[in-house]
Amino acid sequence: MTEATEATDAADATTLAHLLTQRHSCRGFLPRPVPQATMDCIVAMAQRTASWCNAQPWQVHITRGGATERFRQALLAPEEDGEPGPDFDWPREYRGVYQARRRACGFALYDSVGITRGDREASARQARENFRLFGAPHVALVTTDEALGVYGAVDCGAYVANFMLAATSLGVASIAQAALAARPQRVRDFFGLGPDRLVVCGISFGYADRAHPANGFRTSRADAAVSWTD
Repeated sequence: MTEATEATDAADATTLAHLLTQRHSCRGFLPRPVPQATMDCIVAMAQRTASWCNAQPWQVHITRGGATERFRQALLAPEEDGEPGPDFDWPREYRGVYQARRRACGFALYDSVGITRGDREASARQARENFRLFGAPHVALVTTDEALGVYGAVDCGAYVANFMLAATSLGVASIAQAALAARPQRVRDFFGLGPDRLVVCGISFGYADRAHPANGFRTSRADAAVSWTD
């Protein structure tokens, strides 16, 4: 390996580390739309995501203009009797360190927007912001083929991560939202999808409102939980 190659590799690693650190879940967006050329670039980069047997199970549906507002209203409509739940089961429970991390994240969010602990009405309003897409001008809905089961969903998770990193590299903020998968039939109805497409999550994206208080906190990361075997 030449010195030039080593320098390039080090620069690439520095850039990736910077993007991983800068990416965060944006919960307050400006209404300004993202240029089409920028969105095309994000999608093109995310498409390089690795997948099992190169199946590339993700299908992505992105709203623009008035479609975003129509989808927002579809999500916010009152729940109907018999409306199906998520295509993938929610976690059975959060326990131990996972519960502790979940609570810490929630408390940090509530503190940032001035919600006192125990104020269920205010916390419900904040949760509803998920269905308002946090005011984002765009949302990407990610689905997988039902025949691929959990591994199709795993591949889609990798796609979501790369989509958000690509967006970050272009100055676009984002947030992955499992909440949108809570109403999968609304997603299928809006985008004209068949029952074979399972809703994994949504990604709301646009330009961050840096003055929004919800964008003022960051989550922490534990040390890497790796067991080395020689």
